[in-house]
Amino acid sequence: MRFKQAILILIGFSLLSFGLPKNLEKKVNKEITDTFEVENFDLISVIIPSEIEKTLPSRFGEDNLFKIESNKKFIAYAYVSQAPSKTALFDYLVFLDSELVVIKTKVLIYREEYGGEIGSRRWLKQFMGKNQNDDLKYGENIIAISGATISVRSFTDAMNNFLKSLKILHSKNIL
Repeated sequence: MRFKQAILILIGFSLLSFGLPKNLEKKVNKEITDTFEVENFDLISVIIPSEIEKTLPSRFGEDNLFKIESNKKFIAYAYVSQAPSKTALFDYLVFLDSELVVIKTKVLIYREEYGGEIGSRRWLKQFMGKNQNDDLKYGENIIAISGATISVRSFTDAMNNFLKSLKILHSKNIL
């Protein structure tokens, strides 16, 4: 009987544990190390009250918005999420400074044969400097990529929703 209780407790704790999947965690850690030139850092989950999270255009949870600190000093915020491509989802990362301005965006995992060009640094650079007051528009202030139309529109929509969410979180003094 005690063995069954121990197993149930272990299963319960594993279901309660949050965090990035290992394959994403490795990629995020590498980006943090490369971008901010730090070896030792902490990823601290930013907890958003559920009643506020329900009102946000983007999905937030204990597993995708983090404060990055090194030696107890703030470095940046990191947001990890997914957006749809033609038939699958792709994972992406956004770094923000303390003023909630985009420092960097990165496509972490792209699962399609076509459209992977959205992962190019050159295309992603156009999101640098964007903040909660920006409105991104495909074909106007976000350039199109031939052969990646669905992914470009999807990423643009995802970033717009994220920036709108930041505005709400900032107005509620959460970020």
